[in-house]
Amino acid sequence: MSETAGTGGPRGRGTPRQGKGQRSGGAAGGQGAGGQGAGRRNEQGRERNRGGERQFSQAAPSQRTRRADPARLVAFEVLRAVAAEDAYANLVLPTSIRRHRLDRRDAGFATELTYGALRGQGTYDAVLARCVDRPLDQLDPAILDALRIGVHQILAMRVPAHAALDQTVGLVRAVIGAGPSSLANAVLRKVTARDLDGWIAEITDGLTDGTAIAALTHSHPEWIVRALRQALVAHGRDVGEIDALLAADNAAPMVHLVALPGLATLDDALAEGAEPGRLAPDSAYYAGGDVSRLPGISTGTVRVQDSGSQLVARALAGVDLGERGGTEPERWLDLCAGPGGKSALLAAIGQDTGVHLTAVEPVPHRAQLVRQALRPLPEQSWTVQVADGRGVGKDQPESFDRVLVDAPCTGLGALRRRPESRWRRTPSDLVSLAPLQRELLASALDAVAPGGVVAYVTCSPHHAETDAVVDDCLRKRSGFERLDAGLALDAVSIGGALGAGHGPTAQLWPHVHGTDAMYLALIRKTT
Repeated sequence: MSETAGTGGPRGRGTPRQGKGQRSGGAAGGQGAGGQGAGRRNEQGRERNRGGERQFSQAAPSQRTRRADPARLVAFEVLRAVAAEDAYANLVLPTSIRRHRLDRRDAGFATELTYGALRGQGTYDAVLARCVDRPLDQLDPAILDALRIGVHQILAMRVPAHAALDQTVGLVRAVIGAGPSSLANAVLRKVTARDLDGWIAEITDGLTDGTAIAALTHSHPEWIVRALRQALVAHGRDVGEIDALLAADNAAPMVHLVALPGLATLDDALAEGAEPGRLAPDSAYYAGGDVSRLPGISTGTVRVQDSGSQLVARALAGVDLGERGGTEPERWLDLCAGPGGKSALLAAIGQDTGVHLTAVEPVPHRAQLVRQALRPLPEQSWTVQVADGRGVGKDQPESFDRVLVDAPCTGLGALRRRPESRWRRTPSDLVSLAPLQRELLASALDAVAPGGVVAYVTCSPHHAETDAVVDDCLRKRSGFERLDAGLALDAVSIGGALGAGHGPTAQLWPHVHGTDAMYLALIRKTT
């Protein structure tokens, strides 16, 4: 994409536009040389600029962009869907890219613009609040989304300021209206007065609270900054890592791939520019654009899955259960299976030993996603149950050798991949999710057979969703022991030295491991 296409030439700030008939001396319209109106009459003798000094665009009206650039339009549509429909950007964006038929380069630009505007929303809104003459909640939400797109280009992308301004104003003019485009033009011109560092210094000036400063600097809600600081300490890390952690949340993550063992390899993906994974076996990293074009994706034998998710599934599958008697193949359970990524990996790992996987998902359409994920595996090796996982332990007690509880959580460990979540989640979500997490783990502990293992997993490092849940459930029970989850992760990782363990549990981190912040506890039933 040419970032200057359609900009109509440079548009400088504060450069007055000269009228064709302006004279340097003599009378004009009855006023003598040097008269007050001499410099403001055009060649028809009409006065202009009656309000005093004004600034004009160097581009003539006929040259100004009046259409929406497709890549920017895609970003705008996604932001609108996220704000107005509570949609998830990662689901809406690919559909919008295909609908507008963006090529690989424009799709990459639209992706960066979309996710960047969402990640930076907190900082950008603080900047816009200094540039708009009214509270932001009084702006049309569509205009505010367009302004966020413009601010991200100006402050955080390699887009010339004049191109970012002109194209964003053109977007507003095309999809919202001419009047709002004038507002967008005026506001974004003010934004160009400083670079990002300058604006951060401006919006944090006078603040003394470190949490508030970090929240504005790294575009996170203050409650999440506090929660992540506490999580670092709870999992044995230095609280001084908070800036690195928040910065990692704002870095565009590479796509992580996994080839289902025994069903595919990543050779074709590597030939297409993917890089071998550095943490998990049969994994790769891809930054080449539309991942759906890679071989194996359409058949489901190669999947998009964060390396952290791969590792926790492999850690459960890799636990040595010892001599348990009998010759029957093991039975595995994924208690919270939707949308099915971990189920597919587990089933593929277990197929050589005849494992049968039961995947439980209460929501019918998500259960269908699980079936699609398991489709590459032999049908006799898996079963999908549409059921509430909280009832499985009672209905099928001591029936499974390995149980995965990938519990619903706030998702604070995946903010880099789902940036809109940081603006949707509230501290009250921790309270509402807590009973569900405990009931699911309790059901898993009932469902696991003697000698079997339960893996409790969350994509959140928050203490209330991790150690607190495990501690509460085990405090009320006997006959269970905690295994060393850090060693289990090391045993299934490339290199074998993740350093994720803290006590018996393990925590992965974006700024340390380059993964989502996955938590893992492994619990063996001894009697």
